[in-house]
Amino acid sequence: MRLHVGCAMWAHRSWQGRFLAHPLPADERLRHYAGWCDAVEGNTTFYATPTRDTVASWARQTGRDFRFVLKLPKLITHERRLADVDGALGAFLDAIEPLGLRAHALWIQLPGSFAPADVPTLARFLRRLPASHRYAVEVRHPAFFADAGEARLLEKALAVAAAEWIPFDTTAFFASPPTSDAEREAWTRKPRVPLRTRALTDRPIVRYLGRDDPARTVEGWRHWVDVVAGWLREGRSPTMFVHTPDNADAPALARRFHDEVRARVPGIEPLPEPVPVEPLTLF
Repeated sequence: MRLHVGCAMWAHRSWQGRFLAHPLPADERLRHYAGWCDAVEGNTTFYATPTRDTVASWARQTGRDFRFVLKLPKLITHERRLADVDGALGAFLDAIEPLGLRAHALWIQLPGSFAPADVPTLARFLRRLPASHRYAVEVRHPAFFADAGEARLLEKALAVAAAEWIPFDTTAFFASPPTSDAEREAWTRKPRVPLRTRALTDRPIVRYLGRDDPARTVEGWRHWVDVVAGWLREGRSPTMFVHTPDNADAPALARRFHDEVRARVPGIEPLPEPVPVEPLTLF
């Protein structure tokens, strides 16, 4: 039983001098981030499969308990839509091998056009995946959320590979109009889907989008504190990713979420201590 928390990335300009030392070589940023959080979304792998050397560097910068949720390349999920992808998938799996158990789950984020009629394609894809990894699927087509029958159809397909359904909770974000440039940009890009809190496996994964105001972000996750604490009491080991439109305070918010859940379930492991950051100076 363990709660992992993290952010959408491990480096952000606004974190320099606050959460990460500055200046800091690129190959040290993940190590410093791993002092704040013990998980991260692997969004960069959506755009290109990394080299094994790059992935080996990620492994060197993180401890054995750190976890990556790695997004499959868009070539597989969006361009070829899970068909005729053996070569691309094999190359991806080979590239991430240095992570070992740090590869917590492979994240299959499907385009909004991927509808219930496409579920048989997903089922065929999942059946062919190696059992050496865990898998988690994110869907955005509204029919999966509006129709209980379509949701059950998807859950049945996920069960083929004991895969999790990742909810991306944007309900707190869309509860009121945007108030910053980052929020206005996210307003046009982020999916609007109903809240889903059902876990299918013993390792549920949640993506939560708050607001740029930390107080509103915290207020919006109250129900998740209850849900995640309940999962832990059931013996599950969830992973929670905290997003905000500007992500300026995301590492501190992720730690706060962990603290709030740990206050409910004191037996969970504490997070690591951050690497000390020297204050910024002019000279």
